Amino acid sequence: MKVHDLQPAPGSSRPRRRVGRGIAGKGGKTAGRGTKGDKARGQSKPGFEGGQLPLTQRIPKLKGFKNPFRVEYVVVNLETLERLGSSEVNPDVLREAGLVAKKGLVKVLGRGELTRPVNVSAHAFSASATAAIQATGGSVQILPPPFGHGRPPARGNALTSR
Repeated sequence: MKVHDLQPAPGSSRPRRRVGRGIAGKGGKTAGRGTKGDKARGQSKPGFEGGQLPLTQRIPKLKGFKNPFRVEYVVVNLETLERLGSSEVNPDVLREAGLVAKKGLVKVLGRGELTRPVNVSAHAFSASATAAIQATGGSVQILPPPFGHGRPPARGNALTSR
């Protein structure tokens, strides 16, 4: 047997019906489309549901958008720094204490009180935290973000900012 000898089993494939070719045989006159109306004449627009309120109009609009360039910080308060008991605090010290995830950016906020000088390095500080740290004789050092200065790379793709 050769390739040119191959053919489908008898009765397994039938020729497609050619409609709208006159009244001789099936598919003449209205060609299986019934009588009159949009469906007999041409295509109805996509999403048309026969006069019923379409799905696209039934569901509510999405409000706003999701900023793909948002910078999220892990928040650490002064009370946490006080409990930590270390005079030098940076993201690595906080990671070892289990307060910050591996790639988290750290922001220090001013809730609580410090009673001793602490040298703090973080990616961001609130004004009240900076004032409280410096009031006890400590120092504040702002670390550069890992993505350089400016905005971070966009998360997701063009379709995720919805």
